[in-house]
Amino acid sequence: QLQASGGGLVQAGGSLRLSCLASGRTFSSAAMGWFRQAPGKEREFVAAINWSNEATLYADSVKGRFTISRDNAKNTVYLQMNGLKPEDTAVYYCAAAAVLKRATMYSYDYYYWGQGTLVTVSS
Repeated sequence: QLQASGGGLVQAGGSLRLSCLASGRTFSSAAMGWFRQAPGKEREFVAAINWSNEATLYADSVKGRFTISRDNAKNTVYLQMNGLKPEDTAVYYCAAAAVLKRATMYSYDYYYWGQGTLVTVSS
């Protein structure tokens, strides 16, 4: 089970840090990622990290502003979001692969999904 938290309302240019706590099993040997879905739009990839915290992937739209990291001892993955823009408004979902270790941007590579946390960026 994945539990995402940390969403909220923030002004443009502000920052938020999302957390995703895994429970029920350990995901320390699997890739994890963040996706988002804005109203009326399809879910899109945001960021991913490999099992060992050594390799990351980012969508072009967030590169340089967002940072994904993980703490395997705490079974938690984070998404630090800086320089937020109104177009970042969405429900953010964390996801974990079942066995895949390398970071991946494809939603079909992820087996476990969290419930989502809403991020709203006002202009």
